[in-house]
Amino acid sequence: MTINAQTMTRDNELGGRAATAAVAAMIAALFAGSTALTPLYVIYKQAFGFSQITLTLVYAVYVIGNLGALILFGSLSDVVGRRPAALAAMAIAVVSALIFLFAENVAWLDLARILSGLGIGVGAGTGTAWLAELIEGEDKSRAAIIATSINFVGLGLGALVAGLLAQYAPWPLRLTFAVYLVLLALVTLLIWRTRDTVSRPGRLTDVSMRPRLSVPVSIRTRFVAPAVTGFGAMALVGFYAALAPSILAQQLHATNHAEAGALFFELSLVAAAIIVVTAGLSSRFTMLAALVLMIPTAALIVAAQFFASMATMIVATAFCGVAAALGYRGGLQVVNQIAPADRRAEVASAFFICCFCGNALPVIGIGILSSWASATVASLAFAGMITVFSLVAVGFGAKYTR
Repeated sequence: MTINAQTMTRDNELGGRAATAAVAAMIAALFAGSTALTPLYVIYKQAFGFSQITLTLVYAVYVIGNLGALILFGSLSDVVGRRPAALAAMAIAVVSALIFLFAENVAWLDLARILSGLGIGVGAGTGTAWLAELIEGEDKSRAAIIATSINFVGLGLGALVAGLLAQYAPWPLRLTFAVYLVLLALVTLLIWRTRDTVSRPGRLTDVSMRPRLSVPVSIRTRFVAPAVTGFGAMALVGFYAALAPSILAQQLHATNHAEAGALFFELSLVAAAIIVVTAGLSSRFTMLAALVLMIPTAALIVAAQFFASMATMIVATAFCGVAAALGYRGGLQVVNQIAPADRRAEVASAFFICCFCGNALPVIGIGILSSWASATVASLAFAGMITVFSLVAVGFGAKYTR
């Protein structure tokens, strides 16, 4: 009996690890689709003949899907189960990839980006909750570390592989998404075979689509610092995802698409590593450290363009990875700590909206400004915004966050 019990325990552990790996793979695959376009933006811009402003709008409409998933489908997996919600997210990602594969104009790109954001919004929330339930034990910090770090790994791999295919393989605007569809098919099969953790799933009609987004009056002053931190962290990531390839080509004279993908891969790899190695740091210290680091990061980005220095850009990217990781994790942890237990989901959703806005709005502003002035001037304005926001958030964080 003892041997049988040990064998069953070992099988359960292996099954749990396989399920955890499958869910982590789903999160990585979904996020990889959001950055597959990063090294391709320059090619699309030439092929479809659109402006820099249009490029930034194509990037930013992704947030519409994110917000739709957050506001309308935030409770989907709690009701229908983790696996059905995950499969729905994968199906949306497949449709998005097919539209990218056959895209003929900007409208196709916009639709595909919105669907990509929707799929990621549903899948990331589902996957994070699923991991927390698959990983045994009361300490759920490991699940959060896996989810956030694998998020960045997926972002980096999507950009790197797309850049390599765009530079060294034929059909750069088609092959990337053909390969991505194969990946999605494999991951979908893994998810199909992964056990659900919701014991009594309900029906789709039971899902509430009533938005619940608010910050209680009692914590609003303490919410400012993490909200601005999340905004700034995602603004830096958005800057690299949308605009770094154009900066490399125009200011740094680096036209190799693989270099554009590798630069974002560097950012993501640094961010994933920082999330893992700083897991023991306090949330308040992590958040404030991120805010302080954002200022030299923005300055280095401008310096890289001004001096046309790839070396400076590589250093700036490493700083960005550290600031983004610390800002996202620290801000989210502070929000979870200050939010009332009965309204934690609402406050966390408000934080994510700040992150989504940070990921999109500054990028649009830079695109508009760069059409009136030089790209360096636009980046200088971006750096000024990051600096002001960081200083304000440091003040609020030092005074109100405990």
